[in-house]
Amino acid sequence: MSAAHRPSAPARVARATASAVLIVLTCILVPVALITVWVHDIALDTDRYVETVAPLATEPAIQDAAVHRISEAVDVRIDGDQAAAELADWLRSQGLPPRATAAVRGLGPQIDSAVDGAVTKVVTRVVHSDAFATTWKSANEAAHGAVVDALTGEGRGAVGVEGGTVTLDVGTVVEEVKQRLVDAGLSPAEKIPEVDKQLVLFQSEELEKIRDGAHLLDVVGYWLPVLTVVIGAAGVLLARRRRRALARTALGAAFACLVVAIALVLVRRFYLDHLPAAVQSDAAAAAVFDTLLRFLRAALRTAIVLGIVIALGAYLVGPGRLPSAIRRFSDRTADSVAVWADGHEIRAGRVGVWAQTHRRSIALSALVVLAFVFALWNHPTALTILLLVLVLLAVLAILALLAAGGRVETARQPTREG
Repeated sequence: MSAAHRPSAPARVARATASAVLIVLTCILVPVALITVWVHDIALDTDRYVETVAPLATEPAIQDAAVHRISEAVDVRIDGDQAAAELADWLRSQGLPPRATAAVRGLGPQIDSAVDGAVTKVVTRVVHSDAFATTWKSANEAAHGAVVDALTGEGRGAVGVEGGTVTLDVGTVVEEVKQRLVDAGLSPAEKIPEVDKQLVLFQSEELEKIRDGAHLLDVVGYWLPVLTVVIGAAGVLLARRRRRALARTALGAAFACLVVAIALVLVRRFYLDHLPAAVQSDAAAAAVFDTLLRFLRAALRTAIVLGIVIALGAYLVGPGRLPSAIRRFSDRTADSVAVWADGHEIRAGRVGVWAQTHRRSIALSALVVLAFVFALWNHPTALTILLLVLVLLAVLAILALLAAGGRVETARQPTREG
């Protein structure tokens, strides 16, 4: 570049400053964008939400909490002492001696225990059956705005939110348990009235603050990830050393995602260590917490792996001593294989010559195609990235072998002409 076209010192400083600001902003926005996508997917996509919460129906902690809550709702209306008294009065009317009648009256606690056992067995059988899984899934599918409720406090359904408490109505299951008890001959179950059948899943006094942030993320929607990519690209393009800027951006974004992932671990521990009395099962609360955040954690892991892979790739294509040594070793290995193959009448022919001529363009095209596949992949994971990297390495290896065969073919052509 001539002196006349070289940017002035202030222009270079301004460009470098703008690039640095955009890169730092990108690193901050990457985890925020992932959180935005998570809120959008879980809150607004019915299929995704149902897919997320459906496995909870078979989660032991959730089942145990449901058994306890449903048994409590059912058993509270069955009085063993009263049943023993009624049985004693009837036996006395049939001529049973007073001493025997008194003994029967004393069976109240045993009847209570037997009823408790019977109720628990029936409830456990129902909760561990497909009926509970179906009820759980149907309730959440009908009210797929559960997470929206939790984050905005609006609406009410099978999953409800009130005062920072998220509950699941297990009334349908209680009615089924009631009918099974009646069918089993436990007639007092017929008198079980309508009772509070809410199973508390989550409770936090900080829910109001979470709602404000969630509303902002919901408004931003899917535009934030696109904006983050645009800002990152602008920061790299403005940099004087773009390859190095790309590596730094990727590593910075990966580090930011790592910080958020660690923060989630700390938040989980703090929440479980400070569960309020309204939450009936610590294990169930942990299961719900982990399930709802599973995809966010996976997205953060994916971003961390992707950032490391991009930074490593940017380094390996650079002029450094180690990358250059790796490339020379790869070419020498490919040349040795090509010479061996040529000696065994295995030749690349015109394809090899073409691959050698357009090697850089082919490699770049393969990278663009795989990047496009990754962009279109529905909820990619870290394993997805590793798979695509392996595919890219395989393509580059084949390309290197073809190019080496092309060099051997080109070297043979003068001999043929002579």
